[in-house]
Amino acid sequence: MAEKVIFDTDPGQDDAVAILTALASPDEIDILGIVTIAGNIPIHHTTRNALRLLELTDRTDVPVHAGCARPLLRNLVTAEHVHGPTGLDGPDLPEPTLTARDAHGVDFLIETIRAHPSGTIRLLALGPLTNVGLAMTKAPDIAARLKDIVLMGGGCFEAGNITPAAEFNIFVDPEAAAIVFASGAAITVLPLDVTHQMRSTRSRIAAFGDLGNRSGAAVAAMLGFSERFDVEKYGWEGAPLHDPCVTAFVLQPDIFTGRSVNVAIETASPLTRGMTVCDYWGVTDRPKNAVWVRSGDSEAYFSLLTERIARLP
Repeated sequence: MAEKVIFDTDPGQDDAVAILTALASPDEIDILGIVTIAGNIPIHHTTRNALRLLELTDRTDVPVHAGCARPLLRNLVTAEHVHGPTGLDGPDLPEPTLTARDAHGVDFLIETIRAHPSGTIRLLALGPLTNVGLAMTKAPDIAARLKDIVLMGGGCFEAGNITPAAEFNIFVDPEAAAIVFASGAAITVLPLDVTHQMRSTRSRIAAFGDLGNRSGAAVAAMLGFSERFDVEKYGWEGAPLHDPCVTAFVLQPDIFTGRSVNVAIETASPLTRGMTVCDYWGVTDRPKNAVWVRSGDSEAYFSLLTERIARLP
């Protein structure tokens, strides 16, 4: 049976590829809804972008709910320098004919998780964890009702990408991330340690464009725009494609390897704000609260993404 999932996301080109891959996989993934969060760009852009992706793929049946417009305690930090002013700069995407639903995204999370049998919903978190942290504060019972949370965020061996110590998603709202990691929910983390291995080389981007469908052309245009920043930053042959690792993990977990660890979030230090303190080697007695994915097969990853995007209009 298809996994029932909710996306919590701030699209973002890499978020877009993660969502498109799921939309192309209805036999394995049943998307109950998309909840947007401010992160890569402000909330009005992330919500519009989610709607545009559904319009692109003729999947206007999937509900979109706007979530929080700012972190729990801090001012919003965004990443237009990577994603462009709209967050989906690059392709010429259709304007949405549908609109976001009236219910707030946090309320949608709580109500949907409570309405389904315990252990059936997987929450796929691609952005800052504000919505999830707030939902768990309002309704602590939902943590135990989730099957799991699969999230892109953090870094251990690869450290940070927005500061020397912190990855962007966790840095934007470390207080929310701390709530989530202390919630008792089953969590799998796709950190920079693995996403930095998944590099969109020119040939891999071209493969999306060669599919001959509008979704493949859109993905190629998205990545052609956003990846330039990281190619210049790292000097690699391609830029890391982060968020689709979450969808790929749901579809083919055997692509990846990791281990159970303790993860704590730094919230107090101005120098290491948002650092994911991963006890990978078990040097403390802190209880294990997450599966930390450290490596993956990049060829299998891009083969999966390309094959799925080919199924879309």
